[in-house]
Amino acid sequence: MTDRRTFLQAGALAAGVAAFPRVQAKASGRARVVSTWDFGVGANQAAWKVLGNGGSALDAVEAGARWAESELCNPTVGRCGNPDRDGVLSLDASIMKGDGSCGSVAALVDIAHPVSVARKVMEQTPHVMLVGEGAQQFAMQQGFKREKLLTPEAEKAWREWLKTAQYTPEINVERRSRPGDSSNHDTLGMLAVDAQGQLAGACTTSGMAWKLHGRVGDSPIIGAGLYVDNEVGAATASGVGEEMIRNAASFLVVELMRQGRTPAQACREAIARVVRKRPEASKTLQVCFLALGRNGEVGAYALHRGFVYAVCDAERQDDLRDAASVYTTEQT
Repeated sequence: MTDRRTFLQAGALAAGVAAFPRVQAKASGRARVVSTWDFGVGANQAAWKVLGNGGSALDAVEAGARWAESELCNPTVGRCGNPDRDGVLSLDASIMKGDGSCGSVAALVDIAHPVSVARKVMEQTPHVMLVGEGAQQFAMQQGFKREKLLTPEAEKAWREWLKTAQYTPEINVERRSRPGDSSNHDTLGMLAVDAQGQLAGACTTSGMAWKLHGRVGDSPIIGAGLYVDNEVGAATASGVGEEMIRNAASFLVVELMRQGRTPAQACREAIARVVRKRPEASKTLQVCFLALGRNGEVGAYALHRGFVYAVCDAERQDDLRDAASVYTTEQT
């Protein structure tokens, strides 16, 4: 008598579908947190206050993202973010556990901690994503304070931009000055594994400066800007979010890891997918991936040079690394 697994495998082969074995690295039991860009160092240290004391990966990534939203004062994350072309500052965030639980918010206005609102969506509602006025209403019902977040500096930058009202995404603007200064920007993507082997991730951003009102990038889209699976690992993305959405990119990285690729190999292959689909656009747009295996292995890759990521565990608190890239020539 044929069992169900044999029957399904036979059917897949008959249909010409490749049968990939599930290659699962063993969990190490060693806590680690990784995050995108230079400011990931500060976010990791905030997260490590949780992980280093035996806390959960979920609590850790929320703590790290909250640090970026409130303490960093960065032009594309949290309260100091630049507004859209209409002068409105809107925030996006997502959070996900390795068991598939997830929540996100998009186009959230006047609420300081979108990542925590996203967690409330995950834990207190049957939904995954809330947007706009509905997200704000929910946040206030959950006790979050409504407050004006647009800073005088961001408003001044917006009014200066209005003189030309031109917008063209540029590669690695955040890497043209000293690491950590006010010009550094991009999404914060954070991944963690705790001592119990549980994975979690979070993303938070104010998105592209001067974007069309209502534009949403990849950060709050589960599977695009963030994906986490306890069986395999986790991935997050940074750069031009439309490219991650087009390719379900973070989900793709995790699935490539499931098929046996290392985190670095999975990120590299996902970049190749982006290039194959839009080769001309890939010459001018930055796309970056960061992945964490369930055993703590870390890997990253970028389309263009300039992407850096931070690693933090019991042995290192401020490890900043350059990611490999497809295009090795810095473009300006």
